[in-house]
Amino acid sequence: MRLGALTRWVTPELVDEAVAAHGRRGKKPGALPAGLMVYFVLALALFHQDSYDDVAENLVSAIPGLSGQIPNKSSFTRARQRLGPQVLETVFRKVGGPLAPAGLAGSFYRGMRVAAVDGFYLDAPDTAANRAAFGGQVAKDGTPLAFPQVRVVTLSEAGTHAVLDARIGGLVDGEQDLAVPLAASARDMLVIMDRGFIGVTVWREFTDAGAHVLIRAKSNTARTPVEHLSDGTYLATVSQWAGKREVHRVTVRVVEYQIQDGDGEMIRLLTDLLDPAAAPAEELAALYHERWEAELSNRQIKTYQRGPQEILRSSTPDLVRQEVWAHLIVHHCLSRLIVEIAGQHTVDPDRISFVKVLKAVRRSVIQNATSTPRELGKFLASLVSKMRKLDIGPRRDRAADRLVKRFKLKYADPPKGWKRQSTRRIPPKIIALLPRLV
Repeated sequence: MRLGALTRWVTPELVDEAVAAHGRRGKKPGALPAGLMVYFVLALALFHQDSYDDVAENLVSAIPGLSGQIPNKSSFTRARQRLGPQVLETVFRKVGGPLAPAGLAGSFYRGMRVAAVDGFYLDAPDTAANRAAFGGQVAKDGTPLAFPQVRVVTLSEAGTHAVLDARIGGLVDGEQDLAVPLAASARDMLVIMDRGFIGVTVWREFTDAGAHVLIRAKSNTARTPVEHLSDGTYLATVSQWAGKREVHRVTVRVVEYQIQDGDGEMIRLLTDLLDPAAAPAEELAALYHERWEAELSNRQIKTYQRGPQEILRSSTPDLVRQEVWAHLIVHHCLSRLIVEIAGQHTVDPDRISFVKVLKAVRRSVIQNATSTPRELGKFLASLVSKMRKLDIGPRRDRAADRLVKRFKLKYADPPKGWKRQSTRRIPPKIIALLPRLV
């Protein structure tokens, strides 16, 4: 079973290693092999809106004699249960890694690779097992609202949108708790985070791992200067408390500035880059807004690849996690394909349409056109030749609709006259840094 262009990186040898590492080689006579099921689960992610039968048909439709021998859904489900989530997680970690070539815009800052941490939710089927494992919104009287929600926190490369590492939890897990293990993958990077991740534990984990951080702070954080610096920024401390006892304290550099949009919102950034000469405040203020690239990366997964407001297909927690790892693998492979196409045309990967590449890969699977190395080369060449269609123009503004995903009544129709809520965000123009006067 082949998955078109994705098998350039998810090779049979890699899959076999992952299957063997977790002892998932099937011994039951007539059972669907574990290696085949890895590719099938990836296909479920690639064709998220299709049924099991349709996905299987997509994979074998061009192979004579196989279209009438597709197993039923229950066979696929039992095989997925035997496979478990760990094999797909291992495949993701073997496939994943930084993609940005040296010099790519938005990918490096003074020798450090720029990455961002961000989180998003995926709705899971409303089963007792999923709700117990992941949690979900409830009314005051305890009545469940909407669907169980899977929380995914990612470490993404800013310049390419490639997910470098991820952790999967639920609404019952805190974003910071899921972010902490990502530090191990961030060595020698400058990691940008939003204010939801501000905390001494996250700060220490990333800096101790050899990363640098740039985090937006809330208005009541690090307000008292300890030392004023030459560029108008200042040093302050942030503490971690256990009851009334201070257990940890870190020194941070505070950069404050206003933006032109709206009412001139004041932004406060904290960084461990304490030397103004090595990291000028103006550069950090401009760099912070690369964090939006992580949201665009997550949007590609949850809106375009999965489908807007779609629900995951798995009814048990292990299969949900397996499915999410498959989505992350597919997204990383698509990101690699986009970087390769952009490199051949010497353009920013931002100019390559994720949606059009996604559709092209789906077509390649259905046509079974890329099952050999020679045909893989032909497929890539055909994509490169379609640059006019793939190119969506110069580096774009950061913009994404903010959608109301679900209503309080789980299956209710939208109220009459309801419209989507949206907020347009663009890279803000900095009015001025706000130096703290002595």
